[in-house]
Amino acid sequence: MTAPGGTRVAYLGPEGTFTHQAALQWARGHASSGTGDDGGAAVTAEPLDTVRDVHDVVAAGGADVGVVAIESSVEGYVVPSLDTLLSSADVVAVDEVALDVSFDAFVRPDHGELTEVSAHPHGLAQCSGFVTGTGLGTAPASSNAAACRDAGPGTIALGPTICGELYGLQTYATAVEDFRGGRTRFLALTRRGAAAAHLARSRAAGETDWKTMLAITPSVTGPGVLARITAAFGDRGVNMSSLITRPLKAQESKYVFVVTFDEAPWAPGARDVLGDLLAAGDALKTLGLFPAGAGFRALDGVLDPDHVPVGSVSAKDEAPARERGLLW
Repeated sequence: MTAPGGTRVAYLGPEGTFTHQAALQWARGHASSGTGDDGGAAVTAEPLDTVRDVHDVVAAGGADVGVVAIESSVEGYVVPSLDTLLSSADVVAVDEVALDVSFDAFVRPDHGELTEVSAHPHGLAQCSGFVTGTGLGTAPASSNAAACRDAGPGTIALGPTICGELYGLQTYATAVEDFRGGRTRFLALTRRGAAAAHLARSRAAGETDWKTMLAITPSVTGPGVLARITAAFGDRGVNMSSLITRPLKAQESKYVFVVTFDEAPWAPGARDVLGDLLAAGDALKTLGLFPAGAGFRALDGVLDPDHVPVGSVSAKDEAPARERGLLW
């Protein structure tokens, strides 16, 4: 594979994971943007065993970029990736890749009686209808590709289509996910000291729309703290597109709020928000800054009612139905 600058890319392996595909897509996009330092030296893509391994090799300078999953449109945020960023002093996100995700089911050509379905826990959750329909037990794996690679004679393994050919498996069923159109976002990580060069290349390539991931740790908690934080964005006209709550480790009832907002920190509105939060005594940490176009889909402001949680009520429902739904 060819890409710029002799770039070394680490990703959550083994070969054939969705993260592997995201790493290859990032490398191709980086090559086609003409942003390499030497005009097109080879990329080395290295599969590693855990998200922590990816982080550590980037932090130590053993890889220029690390690619990890951060959010599934079906299963939500990938907690190990998020917590690794929160705990890291040296690694930040500088780019984003989004993939359409579909799962096929595979078996070994010489399989015997099938006894289990194996995949990453997120994969099992995204294919719960198929798994239930088999009547078999589940065997969580470190990744979907690992489930395919290690499939035994009694295993149905779930993974990307590429895994069939890659690991010599037969296709048992195709597109077994519960929800069609699922997407997963991946982050490209680099050392904090190298982030400015990555962002400068993105700006030179014409990027103008940005997304920022910010960790906000309030110094004082209590009634209204979250309302104050969200109001800081609304008052300054900055769109907050995501809000995640993570516990501060070993600190009962104390949390850090991870916010994604649709501006760069240097934009006037964002600078005002950051100033307001600092003035309120909050501790701030930028976890990532990357072009919005890589995985951004414009929102039309309309929510498909078929995708709200089952049992929800709205103003369109008759009053007795609303009351029963809200008050049990």
